[in-house]
Amino acid sequence: MDQRARRAARLLPGWLCVLAVILPAAPAAAAPAPAAAPRPVVFVHGYNADPGVWGAMREDFRAAGYGEDDLYSFGYDTSRSVNEDLAGQLAAHVAQIRARTGADRVDLVAHSFGSLVTRWYVKFGGGAPAVAHWVSLGGPNHGTTTAWACALWSQACRDMTPGSYVTDRLAQGDETPGPVAYATWASSCDEVINPDASVPLTGAANAGAGCLAHNDLLGDDTVSRGVRDFLTATP
Repeated sequence: MDQRARRAARLLPGWLCVLAVILPAAPAAAAPAPAAAPRPVVFVHGYNADPGVWGAMREDFRAAGYGEDDLYSFGYDTSRSVNEDLAGQLAAHVAQIRARTGADRVDLVAHSFGSLVTRWYVKFGGGAPAVAHWVSLGGPNHGTTTAWACALWSQACRDMTPGSYVTDRLAQGDETPGPVAYATWASSCDEVINPDASVPLTGAANAGAGCLAHNDLLGDDTVSRGVRDFLTATP
């Protein structure tokens, strides 16, 4: 090795140290953004039922990453009227959940008669600013003729009849008002909702659930997955 080569070999470690100081370090890989906390979901059962009907769907939501503190049920006396009593009770329930969780809005998932209770709250009860998503499973949104069978003794059944004060008022003007995302699921074999066309709303994402019995909408895996996708697909 000649003199110049030996001199370069002696200087190389020093130059490497200098380069290590003056050259910027490679940026570290960005940490993945934490998953957003789920918005509280309030399940609202139908006529002559109770919060226990949501057991299968709540389990699906937990398996998908929702915590027990993200899932709520509204239990109520289904013999009461939608507009005079139940929508107001739901408003108080939602206010309590928002205060407890700090959430600005909740998602509502309703079955059957619960669809009328939740719609009245959103449209006429001041609920639109507090609700991000509204879902109806087999809701008698335009009335169902089967409700005449119990209308003589049940206010809720009278509310569900075609042409009732409740169904007529909810159909007036915008059926899907406010900054709320709306969706419905209807079955072609629903023995409670007649006609099937009662379920869809103008302005909502209206989905078919295939041939399911009325209460089977509550436990169907495809419907459950569709509901979760709808709640999480839009802000």
